Amino acid sequence: MRNIGMVVSYDGTAYCGFQVQPGLNTVQGQLEKAIEKLTKEQVSILASGRTDAGVHAYGQVFNFQTTSSIPVERWMVAMNTRLPDDIVIRSAWEASASYHARYSAKRKTYRYTILAERTPDVFQRNFEFYHPRPLDIDAMREAFNHLVGEHDFTSFTSPKSTKPSNVRTIYRAWIEHEPNADGEPGRGRIHLFVTGNGFLYNMVRIIAGTLIWVGEGKFSPADIPSILDARNRQAAGPLAVPHALTLWSVEYGGEDCLESE
Repeated sequence: MRNIGMVVSYDGTAYCGFQVQPGLNTVQGQLEKAIEKLTKEQVSILASGRTDAGVHAYGQVFNFQTTSSIPVERWMVAMNTRLPDDIVIRSAWEASASYHARYSAKRKTYRYTILAERTPDVFQRNFEFYHPRPLDIDAMREAFNHLVGEHDFTSFTSPKSTKPSNVRTIYRAWIEHEPNADGEPGRGRIHLFVTGNGFLYNMVRIIAGTLIWVGEGKFSPADIPSILDARNRQAAGPLAVPHALTLWSVEYGGEDCLESE
């Protein structure tokens, strides 16, 4: 039995999330169909994590077990010819038997994109949150820094979360700003990046909603520590829309790859 790992990018607009759901169009469902077309095997893939409906991925990772003898260097092209245009395999490798896309992951990075302009971008509307007014980006950066480190993120997760602990570690949180052509303060495209050892249900979207409120002046950066200490979802900002969120990358220790493409 071989253990094949892959990195996949997808536009989540047309999908009811990543995870297979009976009767619904999902990314996992499309991937498993493509594998079955190739191998005649019905497999259940293991992903680094789930993304909700409308959420995208640039570097989602998954693995699966197969008895197929297809050479590892052929998997990427073979899969891409059998997948919809909005799902693309970026790389494939033969992993060690113990490798698990979720449990072997060391850290994940998400990106949330905001367009602070007078008019929306019709071509990027499915990948960013449109905000018609300028935002205080410096204040957002300052607020974001308060989230770095190990914290109880109960205020930044859905009450529906079933995790036994809401303590997570944020290794890095930063903003990349693309100013508009006129260089107007607070305008342009704002990318929020956050890297951590794991994320709770809706955590990144609640962080994004809270930072947007900071940018609007509804919260100050100094409010973030007290929001964390409250351990109450009602203390934080709103849940930001899903379509501006992208699972950017997943990092591993490097010991799990036997053969890279």
